[in-house]
Amino acid sequence: MRKVEIYDTTLRDGSQAEDIAFSVEDKLRITEKLDELGVHYIEGGWPGSNPKDADYFKKSKKLKLKNSVVAAFGSTHRPKHKAKDDANIKALIASETPVITIFGKTWDFHIKEVLKITPSENLEIIHNSVAYLKKYADKVFFDAEHFFDGYKDNPSLALKCLIAAQDAGADFLVLCDTNGGTMPDEMQRIVAGVIKKTKAPIGIHTHNDSECAVANSIIAVELGASQVQGTINGIGERCGNANLCSVIPNLNLKLGIKCITDAQMKRLRDVSRFVNEISNMRHFKRQPFVGDSAFAHKGGVHVSAVMKRPETYEHIKPELVGNSHRVLISDLAGKSNILRKAKEFNIHIEPDSPQLQDILNRLKDLEHQGFQFEGAEASFELLLKKALGLHRKFFDLIGFRVIVEKRKEGEIPLTEATIMVRVGGKTEHTAATGCGPVNALDNALRSALDKFYPELKNIKLHDYKVRVLTAGRGTSARVRVLAESGDEKTRWSTVGVSENIIEASWQALVDSIEYKLLKEEEE
Repeated sequence: MRKVEIYDTTLRDGSQAEDIAFSVEDKLRITEKLDELGVHYIEGGWPGSNPKDADYFKKSKKLKLKNSVVAAFGSTHRPKHKAKDDANIKALIASETPVITIFGKTWDFHIKEVLKITPSENLEIIHNSVAYLKKYADKVFFDAEHFFDGYKDNPSLALKCLIAAQDAGADFLVLCDTNGGTMPDEMQRIVAGVIKKTKAPIGIHTHNDSECAVANSIIAVELGASQVQGTINGIGERCGNANLCSVIPNLNLKLGIKCITDAQMKRLRDVSRFVNEISNMRHFKRQPFVGDSAFAHKGGVHVSAVMKRPETYEHIKPELVGNSHRVLISDLAGKSNILRKAKEFNIHIEPDSPQLQDILNRLKDLEHQGFQFEGAEASFELLLKKALGLHRKFFDLIGFRVIVEKRKEGEIPLTEATIMVRVGGKTEHTAATGCGPVNALDNALRSALDKFYPELKNIKLHDYKVRVLTAGRGTSARVRVLAESGDEKTRWSTVGVSENIIEASWQALVDSIEYKLLKEEEE
């Protein structure tokens, strides 16, 4: 079976993305996750560029990696310097990694305008750098920077750069689409030409500035490239790198190239989310293969078909990449959507039950008012249980009042909420302050219910979003509030809609508390 190696550069190229800054500890944790995923090489950073990367290479030696090899990254030696005297080359050797990757110029524009040397001098730099590093590393990979731009301008010179690295003993010649502007037809023509004229194995390193990074990587592999470089979730400079969360399953499942094992591929979604969390980035719902929406179905016709045969609207089994089916509830929903969601909630509804049509009608009416249940499944579960008589009220609201007071310019407003509720035959009247009216109301409600339901102390409000639904009405517009709450075990989302933002927030808060209490009873 043909072998293709995965070279991950999340820790180096990925860290160059805007808004991303990995600590040494972050990089070590991601290294362990990438090892679990089974990538062959992990590019840890550029030891000659900053103390943090040098520290990473020192500490990474203590990691007990089972599948991956850590690689150090750097450049060829500087013009007018010998390889043995170059500070960058010395730092690469000092990292003591078994693999060293260096990049060199292959575009005559860069050679003349950036390095300001002759093409023959550049060829000598490439050869000498690779040959010298081969004395200290098990493998040396040559990243041909700007190769495709260079090839398009001067194919003869670009190929000579590759041959210089090959003759010096480079273990891989990695073709880099550094500016990310190469089109798939160009990729096909150039890679095919290179493979005919080189002997060393070929790798591919693409950027996504033209939204072609994954496609170009796959094309290069189909033509014979046996190493793919990329990052988890495609993070990287400018528009990012080839997304390994798409490259890997495409190779494994579509081309039949097992670059990692089936068991390792089931970790793909977990690794994707882990890297996002460490990067402090939101998960991209629509990301192929690993996104929340990748196997989510909303249209009633789709759901009906998927319930019978998933492959009708899914190109792979989601479990293969650690993902799962999801059915979304909206005004596009049919009875199949509701039956599927009810099954997820362990609620039994007969397909011919008249209650099913009532629920569907109620759902569409609420969505018309502005409610959104695809992002608030806890509220939808409560809606189902209320319709089927499976819900009970845990408290009744007698009334609440929220006061916001600003006493002088420059002072933070004071917010206080008072609330009166009835639980059983007892009435509770409390007040609380907060950072704004919604927080004050949330605090007052919990304070009123604490003595009756102490388990509510574990709830935290993790996220709160407000969206204006009726444009053009200014401050009198209807708004939708989505609240994400959670305890030490799980999280859930609820929704409220009103022209009054406090009322909409109240609806979402009450649903959140009732959901928690219902789940506690079920346990």
